Amino acid sequence: MLSFWARTSGTWINVATVLVGSGLGLLLRQHLPLAMQQVITQALGLLTLVIGFAMSRSLFEVQAGPIDGVILGLLALVIGGLLGEWWQLEQKLVAIGDTLKAKVKGGGRFTEGFVAASLLFCIGPMTILGSLNNGLSGDNALLMLKAVMDGLAAIALTGSYGIGVGFSAFTVLLVQGGLSLLAGSLSTVIVDPTTDPSVMLTTGIGGMMIIGLGLGLLEVSKIRVASFLPALVMGPLVVAIALRLPQ
Repeated sequence: MLSFWARTSGTWINVATVLVGSGLGLLLRQHLPLAMQQVITQALGLLTLVIGFAMSRSLFEVQAGPIDGVILGLLALVIGGLLGEWWQLEQKLVAIGDTLKAKVKGGGRFTEGFVAASLLFCIGPMTILGSLNNGLSGDNALLMLKAVMDGLAAIALTGSYGIGVGFSAFTVLLVQGGLSLLAGSLSTVIVDPTTDPSVMLTTGIGGMMIIGLGLGLLEVSKIRVASFLPALVMGPLVVAIALRLPQ
């Protein structure tokens, strides 16, 4: 039986890198002109799009019954988005950011930074696969790599949005830590996370959501990404239904 630290070590390291990156971002923010801060954010936005497109390719590789993976992804995204709007997830996440902003007297774009960083750091295959690997076997290598990437991203995001980015560390702790601790109960369902159709479809859905984040960072379009969060849960459900359909 793995210890609590062994199952969650990657998450704690990830939380630390986000906090350190946010601190460095605040220091640099005071010495960089606005134009340079915008260039850093735009570079992060472009990289986010690249990552999102790469992730979304897994939709074409999903083998789940007679329905194509792209169609399953669309169904999960639409149903999840409707549920997210019904539950007002975007507004609730913003409200959490506003509450934190009021408590710490954060100014500027505190809430935008908290929401953007929370979504960016917690949606993606590295979050899912890394947390499952850490929780199942104690292997935190994938989360260590993610921690470095998130720390660098936190520097760029904090330069534009401010201290609100640092508070996304709480979201990372909740989501990744929760997945790592739940991994033991999922071991009988998910034999190999890298080839499991439910994980692959969820990865593709997360990729589409990350594309939405990238468009937001580039100020191309304001997409209500948080409203699509239920789609990450709908993914495994539609796969389970598709697998039971006649070929």
